[in-house]
Amino acid sequence: MHDVSSITWYGSHAWRLCNRLYQILARKSIECLYLHVSLSAPFTKPMKKLAARPFVFVFLLSVCFGNRVPLPAQPLRTYTAGELKLALKKLTVVGTALYMAAHPDDENTAMLAWLAKERLVRTAYLSVTRGDGGQNLIGAEQADLLGLIRTHELLQARRLDGAEQFFTRANDFGFSKSTEEALKIWEHDKVLGDAVWIIRNLRPDIIITRFPPDSRAGHGHHSASAVLAEEAFAAAADPKKYPGQLKFVQPWRARRVAWNSYTPNFTNNPPEGPNVLPVQIGVYNPLLGQSYTEIAGESRSMHKSQGFGSARARGVRTDYLKHTAGEPARTDPFDDVDLSWNRINGGGTIAITLQEAYAQFNPENPSASLPLLLQAYGQIEKLPDSEHYKHVKKKELTELIIACAGLWFEANAFVYAGTPGSTIKSTASVVKRSDFPVFLEDIKILNTAKDTTIRRQLDNNELLNLPVTFSIPAGADFTQPYWLVNPRSQGMYSVNDLNLIGKPQREPQLTAQFRFRIGDVPFTLPAPVQYKWVDQVAGELYRPFEVRPAVMANVAGKVYMFASGEAKEIPVLLKAGVANAAGEVSLQVPKGWKVEPASIPFDLEKAEQEVLVFFYVTPPANASEAVLKAVIRTPEGKTSSRGILTLDYPHIPRQTVFPPAEVKAVRLDVNTGGRNIGYLMGAGDEVPASLRQIGYKVTMLEEEDLKGDPAQLARFDAIVLGVRAFNTREFLRFYNRSLFRYAENGGVVVVQYTVSRPLVTEQIGPYPFELSRDRVTVEGAPVTFLQPGHPVLNSPNKITQKDFEGWVQERGLYFAQKWDTRYQAVLSSTDPGEKPQEGGLLVASHGKGKFIYTGYAFFRQLPAGVPGAYRLFANLLAK
Repeated sequence: MHDVSSITWYGSHAWRLCNRLYQILARKSIECLYLHVSLSAPFTKPMKKLAARPFVFVFLLSVCFGNRVPLPAQPLRTYTAGELKLALKKLTVVGTALYMAAHPDDENTAMLAWLAKERLVRTAYLSVTRGDGGQNLIGAEQADLLGLIRTHELLQARRLDGAEQFFTRANDFGFSKSTEEALKIWEHDKVLGDAVWIIRNLRPDIIITRFPPDSRAGHGHHSASAVLAEEAFAAAADPKKYPGQLKFVQPWRARRVAWNSYTPNFTNNPPEGPNVLPVQIGVYNPLLGQSYTEIAGESRSMHKSQGFGSARARGVRTDYLKHTAGEPARTDPFDDVDLSWNRINGGGTIAITLQEAYAQFNPENPSASLPLLLQAYGQIEKLPDSEHYKHVKKKELTELIIACAGLWFEANAFVYAGTPGSTIKSTASVVKRSDFPVFLEDIKILNTAKDTTIRRQLDNNELLNLPVTFSIPAGADFTQPYWLVNPRSQGMYSVNDLNLIGKPQREPQLTAQFRFRIGDVPFTLPAPVQYKWVDQVAGELYRPFEVRPAVMANVAGKVYMFASGEAKEIPVLLKAGVANAAGEVSLQVPKGWKVEPASIPFDLEKAEQEVLVFFYVTPPANASEAVLKAVIRTPEGKTSSRGILTLDYPHIPRQTVFPPAEVKAVRLDVNTGGRNIGYLMGAGDEVPASLRQIGYKVTMLEEEDLKGDPAQLARFDAIVLGVRAFNTREFLRFYNRSLFRYAENGGVVVVQYTVSRPLVTEQIGPYPFELSRDRVTVEGAPVTFLQPGHPVLNSPNKITQKDFEGWVQERGLYFAQKWDTRYQAVLSSTDPGEKPQEGGLLVASHGKGKFIYTGYAFFRQLPAGVPGAYRLFANLLAK
């Protein structure tokens, strides 16, 4: 047993080291840390010992480094005077628009901003998926974790363009070439039911799709989202469809569905046919000081994982709405829709009050509007609860009353995490920055103990910091994205609570309720319990409060590949969620696998303390797969098996999940040639860690390595370029020739998939070839050996059809479409009903060595532990 709490302290306080690591990490996966740390940092004796274990050492640094990059959570929103004026005007408009597409980043942010801030209707974006199957330009996260990142990128985008965000339960299973495939994998009836549920809840007047319902959409998910929109438009109005929903909502028929045909990457020509409505959305809003296309640039730039940083466009922008269902619009998207309070029985009086408040608004004294706003609040309260817009406008008006009163309040815990049953100290802070009378009654943390009674009149600009102690309920769930709680199918997340379906995230587990009296009107206002601190560089920062297990176990890595019968060391990092956490941890293995020791005791005195323990696992003699599961047992006999994983990116709030404490293990038959590999990371992947698993020594390369002495590269048996290196590493424009010279002198260069545009240089290989956007999306698609005798199919491993079994998500992407005759196409694969794709693996002799381009998705297969992918990749690296 090794106590590493002192190492964690060292890592978090080594300021220069952490900043250097952060700079490196901006372009590479966490696996690259080992090389740079071992060369540049002085180590304590324990760190030197762990440095002998590259995989373990990298794992530890990823834990201690997590606190070095602080991230924003969501403090209470404040408004400028212009935003208050616009919000007052929005109160006078009663209408809703729903925008619908397939993925995060599909939405037209300019259209959303125009609808929300010019037409002033409630605006929502329904993304069918969370983008789980996309690529990642900022890190190595894939699948569910990438979907979590992209969910919060959408939420940050919505904070800028003014729309709300919703999702179905559909999983982005990867690129699809047909509507039919997408709907089948999404379990058509279920995903349609989700869309109907969201429409019946939102009750939109118009529905706008981003794509047409056919092949013009360019992606099966895209066209399927348009099909679902039209189907849901009809089904939401039919009481015979999804009748179980009608206990909570009523059937709803929107006025129309239209396709927003603006395509900025291609053309802006209006679609053909009748019923096409031009819409001017490049309008400048003087209250905001921006046009909607400028706002859209900021909003779209939140999609950083997809590399979608966008300019703030200015000037005229014409979009087109092509009618697809319902009643066609003639001159305006909201033709025949009453957007006034007159659509609500009794709404005329409310409209008069709100219009008067808007007309009398004084930007230098917003609180002067409060008497009229409170009057309108009382009028809205008298509407029947069955009136949909009562709840929508009451929420908008409450936010505006808070802002005009200059009222600010929050609840901050002294720590950022606790466990079920633990007691937490916190501070509730309140300040009122106006002369309008506001009385604070009390504060209560929901689901906890008694109220904290205050009963105090708030003075202008007097900050109150009030101590509040609460206990987390013993039965509280751990903090976890709700759609990740249960195992999912290929196409759908498993969410059984109807009230969660559609929501971007679960409501905060711990919420402080502040009871105020503003004027004579009582308000109960929620604030999530958060953690706030001040960073020396970034200033004031927040992070969400987390409910954690008492002890967590992180099994290092994602997969262990056993290329021989020798035992491997499996590190397990134990982390305490509470003080005085004691018990034992074991590593469960299936029959045929062996583990030593059977269990290891632990005793963690302090919360957050970490202890690293090691198990030794021996595989069976024959090929086999297993799940290695860490199980924690307390002295009372209770067991748990959860790890902890925190995603830290500066553009989204910090996200923590508690995945199962387990890892995949594979006993495979693989031979390797040269063992010394240089790896130049591109956008980020986990291939280096995978190669180390089967015995390769992997050294991470940088620009300096390519422009230095060529003899320095000669020590490598092969050099591998990570995914999208020729899209992201600018210096390859000038130093690609260093790679070609290396190959000419006898080395092997392997370039993994590269997006066809934008490229830092057209010269990816020593001889010309042209990339396409072609891909093979069916992971089990047949593979044909075009040259069965080629060395990459025979040495050092004999490749057979069995090696293409068990692949995940896709065969490959961005295959070459044209190539010089000096390249040899070795494999062919094809999706059903399409022509064969032969440009997925090109091999060319170059001098004494060789150059390889592969679009096959090794970056997915190797971390997933696909044996055949390891065998084939080992052949690519062999001379």
